[in-house]
Amino acid sequence: MTAVSPGAVDKLTPVTIAAVVGGAGVLAISIWTLTASQSFGGWFATGALATYAVAGVIVVARIGAYHPYPRFGAANAVTLSRLILTSLFAGLAAETAVLDTAVAADTAWLFTGLAVFTLILDGLDGWLARRSGLASPFGARFDMETDALLILLLSVLALNLDKAGPWVLLGGLLRYIFVAAGWIWPALAQPLLPSRRRQAICGLQCGALTALLSPMVMPPLSAFFASTALGLLILSFGQDAYWALGNPVLRSSQR
Repeated sequence: MTAVSPGAVDKLTPVTIAAVVGGAGVLAISIWTLTASQSFGGWFATGALATYAVAGVIVVARIGAYHPYPRFGAANAVTLSRLILTSLFAGLAAETAVLDTAVAADTAWLFTGLAVFTLILDGLDGWLARRSGLASPFGARFDMETDALLILLLSVLALNLDKAGPWVLLGGLLRYIFVAAGWIWPALAQPLLPSRRRQAICGLQCGALTALLSPMVMPPLSAFFASTALGLLILSFGQDAYWALGNPVLRSSQR
């Protein structure tokens, strides 16, 4: 990784803070609009703001060590936009979990559309990072953790909306279980080589969970979608674990 100069960090930190604070403003307006139009309670705002606040603090704290440029960059701005949208799903998950309320059809369609838009943006940030010459370990990790958080929240919503049983949460927790396992077996903590297989299955998992938000997809079809995607995700993580534990440096043949 390219060394991060103190001068770059000095310029980057205030720019990052400004971006995160600006994102908080966009999120606050979005929460206010959705609360008024969808009749959400206080748990929606609490869940969304708390999620964004924690993630925003981590972004500001970690970017200086892993992003060797003085600019935040358009790619990170897109990922930050995805984090704002993901925080809205955290609000919906909190609202449906704490109050055990049903979700109206128009609300379900709205969040289905938001999920689709979030997934479309997911294909943009990496391209922007490479095109602008601002690709960094931070940007790659920011993108991956935002994906993982969205999958976890969509899994929670699938359970809250009675689209699948508690087992659906495993799909959202696998990434964090894998990270925790790396504390016990350091080989699992080594960076994984880029994998088209992993990207495709992650996209399939997100797509299946997004479909579960739709009022048109109900049990048992919703459970079939979720279980199929979960099975493929388990196989994908299993293959990564197999290669990581068996190889000091992962071979490209895992793809």
